[in-house]
Amino acid sequence: MSDELVRLLIVANELEAEMVRSLLSTSGIQSMQRYTSFGAAAMDGMPSGAGPREILVHAADLDAARELVESD
Repeated sequence: MSDELVRLLIVANELEAEMVRSLLSTSGIQSMQRYTSFGAAAMDGMPSGAGPREILVHAADLDAARELVESD
């Protein structure tokens, strides 16, 4: 499996990110989340626990992850 991580989607906050990750996990798809500066102007560019998150998956899992997220 490719170790390259690619962006699946961007969600509004950490809670939503964890919900998506839980959905992916139930199908055996590993993922991670991280803060993204996308939309940082809303918080004057200051990173915090709130704010948009990127969901990343292995490149080999991207198509399956997209199908799963779009079907939910």
